[in-house]
Amino acid sequence: MYGSPSLASSFRSFTLTMSDGDYDYLIKFLALGDSGVGKTSFLYQYTDGKFNSKFITTVGIDFREKRVVYKSGGPDGSSGKGQKIHMQLWDTAGQERFRSLTTAFFRDAMGFLLLFDLTNEQSFLNVRNWMSQLQMHAYCENPDIVLCGNKCDLSDQRAVSEEEARELAEKYGIPYFETSAANGENVSQAVDVLLDLIMKRMERCVDKSWIPDGTVRANGNANADLSETQDKNKCTC
Repeated sequence: MYGSPSLASSFRSFTLTMSDGDYDYLIKFLALGDSGVGKTSFLYQYTDGKFNSKFITTVGIDFREKRVVYKSGGPDGSSGKGQKIHMQLWDTAGQERFRSLTTAFFRDAMGFLLLFDLTNEQSFLNVRNWMSQLQMHAYCENPDIVLCGNKCDLSDQRAVSEEEARELAEKYGIPYFETSAANGENVSQAVDVLLDLIMKRMERCVDKSWIPDGTVRANGNANADLSETQDKNKCTC
């Protein structure tokens, strides 16, 4: 289901300067996972299409930005009107000493990229801890998450099998991708699936209170009721 070619056709690059305010939605994603799993390189590969092996460990919080056009698919296979999405992809420090800082950003994020290192079994075992943190601090108990086993290009150093990872993803009911920040494998597909989950959640939700302020632009195509505020602790999606 996930990573299918039909989903990729719902997206295309939309190049604008970052100062250009002409977009319909501001979507914030958070990249999570242990230190050293490749979160910074993953986001850099997605936004710039490049790999930098010399990144230093992220201290606190950083973010990257990208614009895309999203077209939702109808039940008959047709695509709807393109919506301009400005994505902020927040990069968090994986070290324990920054945990209180990073969890403070959980509630403002609408989707989560949870990464582990396929060559580091402990980073995979710690996925359960990250999931617990998300269930406690995110906008609701079942936020939209995509699990990524990163560094799939290092097959000779692999410590976590694809079967193990897929079983864990199925346990939590979330999509799973094996990605490589080095060569770009499945990086865009993982982010595209997460964006698709978020957009579909916004379409079907009756209670819009979980949507952070500023998500919908006044010049966008969305209805005004998306900005209504209700009980922030509830998500009826």
